[in-house]
Amino acid sequence: MSTYLFAHVLHLSTAIGTYEHADHTTPRIAHGYCTDDVARVLIAMVREPNPSPALRDLGRTALRFLTDAQSVVGRSRNRRSASGRWEDRPGVEDCWGRSLWAFGAAARVAPDEWMRQRALAAFDTGAEQRSPWPHAMAFAALGAADVLAIRPSDLRARALLEDAVDVIGAPRDDAAWPWPTARLAYANAAIAEALIAAGDALGRDEVTRGGLQLLGWLLDRETSDGHLSPTPVGGAGPEDIGPGFDQQPIEVAAMADACVRALTVQPDPRWSMGIAMAVAWFAGDNDAGVSMCDPVSGGGYDGLTAIGANRNEGAESTLAMISTLQLGARLVPVAQ
Repeated sequence: MSTYLFAHVLHLSTAIGTYEHADHTTPRIAHGYCTDDVARVLIAMVREPNPSPALRDLGRTALRFLTDAQSVVGRSRNRRSASGRWEDRPGVEDCWGRSLWAFGAAARVAPDEWMRQRALAAFDTGAEQRSPWPHAMAFAALGAADVLAIRPSDLRARALLEDAVDVIGAPRDDAAWPWPTARLAYANAAIAEALIAAGDALGRDEVTRGGLQLLGWLLDRETSDGHLSPTPVGGAGPEDIGPGFDQQPIEVAAMADACVRALTVQPDPRWSMGIAMAVAWFAGDNDAGVSMCDPVSGGGYDGLTAIGANRNEGAESTLAMISTLQLGARLVPVAQ
């Protein structure tokens, strides 16, 4: 994957981190940085098989940002001003979980040994904490699964995965609505992916089966006329009928990630199709029939509305596009 794919992310980035928001392609400097997005930067960077020097620098900046965000007891701050001042207290919300995901990914596949070691140490610190929130625990579980892949006897990672399974919960005994919560929210497929990853890593087949069940149900629910029609920004419940708007690129990226994970434990063609539909959603095979990628800047558009794309190009949407295209380029041909 060429550095061009990261061109807009590099445009949004400074020596401190990556700005969260953009007005079209212009960084909204006053809005500052957030740990959630910088964690996404690190994950995307370490997924590149041959990162350029510019991408390596971006990864180093992201890792430094995330370790600076982490408190001595392993909680994480999320909001940082353009001047570099932290604006909130450390907690165990999504930013904590996404940091652990990024630390685990970097510990496993970062291009430099020092990065792998520093990320592993930061994971160890953060893994002492727990969150009551299913999404935060799901994100953390994905990092723990990466750590177990390189350190199979890691007790912290195993304990975190066990606790994530408990916080997320099992599928409901309701074929029409098996989801563990009353409504779908955001990054929904990450919930299913975390169960698949945890069950596989812990040797708990019933957990893996539960995750695959949830992912299959979600993929069916979010497929319309052969294309993805993801849950909109306001979430969805049993009574909601699609399509719903605004649709967020993060939903599509989470689906691609989860389908790749599912392929590692179950070589089912529907997971390959899920990845292909995620890639196609960005190319315009979606409910509005419009591309969600800016061919000039390399950015991703912030949301899909009923009348077209929201043409602001923030970090979250751009990184969702990048991660989906990375997975599509590497894994769809292998899986088919």
